[in-house]
Amino acid sequence: MIEDARKKQAKRSKEAGFTLTEIMVVVFIIGLLSSVVLFNVLGARTDAQVKTARTNVTALSNALEQYSLDMYDYPTQQQGLDALVNEPDDASGAGTYRRGGYINSVPLDPWGRPFIYKRPGEKSGRAYDLYSLGADGQEGGEDENADIGNWN
Repeated sequence: MIEDARKKQAKRSKEAGFTLTEIMVVVFIIGLLSSVVLFNVLGARTDAQVKTARTNVTALSNALEQYSLDMYDYPTQQQGLDALVNEPDDASGAGTYRRGGYINSVPLDPWGRPFIYKRPGEKSGRAYDLYSLGADGQEGGEDENADIGNWN
């Protein structure tokens, strides 16, 4: 009787664990699911960065238009976008600079670089060009590496 109990207990202990194959299958499935989730999350992040850059270009363009209405001209190349935050020392006396400025601070693009302000504009056909160089930080490019400016 004692021997039967030992045999049953030994049999149960052999059946209690997982086999190496079962563990490997579970690890493979977890890895596969992780890669699918990671791929989708990275794509969404890139889209969000491009949309944020477009939104910032629009907001800065609106601030530049307000500046232009008050000062009768856009900031010079030397004054740059900082003229939207602080009244330039060399601002023409023709207009009236808005107290408190036009924006609180000049944002960086979503990739941590300053927006480029060029006056006169070449790419946009306007008085100024305002753009981000995209994810790669280089002129031109496609998809997330494309320049994002006031011309698109």
